[in-house]
Amino acid sequence: MMDKTFNPAAVEARVSAAWEEGEAFRAGRPERAGAEPFSIVIPPPNVTGSLHMGHALNNTIQDILVRFERMRGRDVLWQPGTDHAGIATQMVVERKLMETQQPGRRELGREEFLRRVWAWKEESGGTIIGQLKRLGASCDWSRERFTMDEGLSRAVLKTFVDLHAQGLIYRDKRLVNWDPKFQTAISDLEVQQIEVKGNLWHFDYPVVDEAGAETGAIITVATTRPETMLGDTAVAVHPDDERYRDLVGQRVRLPLVNRLIPIVADAYSDPEKGTGAVKITPAHDFNDFEVGRRNGCRPINVLDPEARIQIAGNADFLDGSAPEEAALALDGLDRFEARKAVVALMEERGLLRLVEPNTHAVPHGDRSGVVIEPYLTDQWYVNVKPLAERALQAVRDGKTRFVPDNYEKIFFQWLENIEPWCVSRQLWWGHQIPAWFRPDLSPDLKSGLFKRCAIVAQTETDAISQCHAFLTSIGKNGDRVRVAQSDVEYENLLHEWGGGRSQEFPIIRDPDVLDTWFSSALWPFSTLGWPDKTPELARFYPTNTLVTGKDIIFFWVARMMMMGLHLTDQAPFDTVYLHTLVRDEKGAKMSKSKGNVVDPVDLIDRFGADALRFTLAALAAPGRDIKLGPQRVEGYRNFATKLWNAARFAEMNGCELKADYRPEAVRETLNAWALTEAAKAVAEVAQAITVYRFNDAAAAAYRFVWNVFCDWYLELAKPVLQGEGVDPAARAETQATVAFLIDQIAKLLHPFMPFLTEELWAIKGQALPTSRGLLALESWPELSAYQNAQAEAEIGWLVDLISEIRSARSETNVPAGAQVPLVLVAADASVRARVERWSETLTRLARLSEIGFADTAPKNAVQLLVRGSVAALPLEGIVDLAAEVARLKKEAGKARAEIGKIDGKLGNADFLARAPEEVVDEQRERRDAEAARLAKIEEALARLSDA
Repeated sequence: MMDKTFNPAAVEARVSAAWEEGEAFRAGRPERAGAEPFSIVIPPPNVTGSLHMGHALNNTIQDILVRFERMRGRDVLWQPGTDHAGIATQMVVERKLMETQQPGRRELGREEFLRRVWAWKEESGGTIIGQLKRLGASCDWSRERFTMDEGLSRAVLKTFVDLHAQGLIYRDKRLVNWDPKFQTAISDLEVQQIEVKGNLWHFDYPVVDEAGAETGAIITVATTRPETMLGDTAVAVHPDDERYRDLVGQRVRLPLVNRLIPIVADAYSDPEKGTGAVKITPAHDFNDFEVGRRNGCRPINVLDPEARIQIAGNADFLDGSAPEEAALALDGLDRFEARKAVVALMEERGLLRLVEPNTHAVPHGDRSGVVIEPYLTDQWYVNVKPLAERALQAVRDGKTRFVPDNYEKIFFQWLENIEPWCVSRQLWWGHQIPAWFRPDLSPDLKSGLFKRCAIVAQTETDAISQCHAFLTSIGKNGDRVRVAQSDVEYENLLHEWGGGRSQEFPIIRDPDVLDTWFSSALWPFSTLGWPDKTPELARFYPTNTLVTGKDIIFFWVARMMMMGLHLTDQAPFDTVYLHTLVRDEKGAKMSKSKGNVVDPVDLIDRFGADALRFTLAALAAPGRDIKLGPQRVEGYRNFATKLWNAARFAEMNGCELKADYRPEAVRETLNAWALTEAAKAVAEVAQAITVYRFNDAAAAAYRFVWNVFCDWYLELAKPVLQGEGVDPAARAETQATVAFLIDQIAKLLHPFMPFLTEELWAIKGQALPTSRGLLALESWPELSAYQNAQAEAEIGWLVDLISEIRSARSETNVPAGAQVPLVLVAADASVRARVERWSETLTRLARLSEIGFADTAPKNAVQLLVRGSVAALPLEGIVDLAAEVARLKKEAGKARAEIGKIDGKLGNADFLARAPEEVVDEQRERRDAEAARLAKIEEALARLSDA
């Protein structure tokens, strides 16, 4: 006997154990050796992470696809794994050291610190994997990978070395997003733009003549960052700005620093903003860097890695300048303290013209929370331009497509304007860059000034061999190569060697690691054994569908495309499905600071994984963010309960599976109709999943299970299952059909609700003479042969007639308990026969007092058109029709007014530009709701106008 209620927690644990024992999700099962492969790679979550709603949506969609394709007989590989998440993981471990009052990273040293990180990863780094299993993710867990596994690390090293040999990886001094707290470059994805209230300071710069004497003229610049003026190397004005035309080509004296800098004409300067003249600080602003490069202005870095003013020993700063003592005294000040000091010094000198309040976006590190600096530093870069061309062409040629397809434009726009990719990070946790530095011997050896020259090799042994070859080439065959373990040791060895006091030629390994996205870019093929030609690589690469969030289309999707095409000569996936964001129930973006984060694990605990999964699928309309609250999940928990109760009802009424049941042989019209509706639902769900319309697939499944099967079929079957004097053959057929359809529902819903359906499959299978396997490995339902047009015409007509009567009663305010007459107008013989066969059901379900026939509709009757036949409900004496018409017209007027008001907002460009995204979405949803309400009102008015 089935339990009275469905207990998700107990069922989920039991079903998960059965899947694991049966190795249900293992790719390459022997019985599928000849099957067509289907593969997906999981977007590897951070090893530091825990399941959030974005993960829940992403993995639910992936799981729907892989379970569906597994049931369609394909050999499925869903490749799982986690990402080492360089900065996030390093931060977690450093915080743990601090909280336990242990020595910090630098005190421990690199080797010991990394040992601690690996230990933490082994102990607590797999939290999210367990949570994904709770969600029901059917990955091949036996193949779980980590981006710093030995095999993946080998792929990373080979890629770096090969790209360097091809001239695609190089070292350069450029601006990066610099996090002063973590003292590393970070990617754009790790930068948050936060609106802050600040000031716009207007400074006067004196114009000088050719001899450097001040002319008395000034040019006023406006800046939000006064401290960076110490690194100014130009002032830019727009070439068409008449105010400054005569000044272009002249120079100004930079206050405090006394550096002479040019006034250049550049379209970057906006005549409408500030004074129209902008200070150019190439080392501390991305736009200024480009302006400086166009106009030959050298960059001068005035900050150290901790964002403090750096003047002492700064040759670039002092070159061509004679700074005031007051400027030199700024050395070592924090950037924000220096800002105050610079403003005060400019004011003392009468060069502060104006201070304006100014609210503007300031970049912050998403993990450190500190203001990010554009910072000039030596880093490793990938020249991705040629790689991007191949990725663009693959999409143009249809080798890879985007769903929804509007993301193609975004993809094109970014790749067509792509900049070099900074791949080095000043961290310890990650793939250490396979580069060693040796002294560049091109300068005069006696000067003792050696720049570092990079040697790129996969191993230290290879690097030493390259050094020996180099030494031999310059006639120093006897020199030994020594690998220094620190910068201090390297510098000491360097000067000893350069001074002839040592035969040991020094090299040192680059301490930096690679951007996490570098290893992630190789994920689709490195997880399959590349660069080796493994059987898994041959069978499952290229992969089929990539499911990921729209926010990492550039950071991950594009990079996988570029690396996959360059390294394997194949696009890594044929389809990229980009889902939207999950917001809170009011449409606001979830954030800890707002306190509106919805925890998926909490929802699983409360309502079960199936309810959460079905909710996410049902709301996953292409291009629209999901508004999620507990009430929505509770609603789909009720859906699970509805199905469970229907299965219990079937059990209590003797509906058991029969091994000899043949659906194509059913004789009862009702059963033939139910099978026909099931066939339609299976086709609709399969078609919707195939075209990535998961919300439509969920809606079709829901509609069949709740409306057709539970509300109509079981209700219409009750007299056969429970009535007196029923034909035994009809009852037996109906019992078997009900049981068969519950099995088909389990299959149909399995991709969405795997735990509930696997449990029902096991319970219902107990009635069969032989045991059967797991539902996860069963075939997708094939019901196309069971469609019966005649049965659909009859039962469909009955269902539609009852539905129309119910709608008309509701719309015209017929009291719930009132019984009303029904008149069939000009009914032909077939309609009369249907009414005769189903009169008892009609009377009971539509709350009718009587059923009659007439050639014309009675007066004061609401008319219904049902599949070509006309029915009428005479409501005189039951409803005041005139009052109802007046009421409905008033409601229609209110709805039209509300729609007009909303249209006014949505048609206002200023509103669309200023209003938060969630507010605009709310207005659109309100309009849709009002339009739907108006349509129902107008439908009711049309009915009453015929009365």
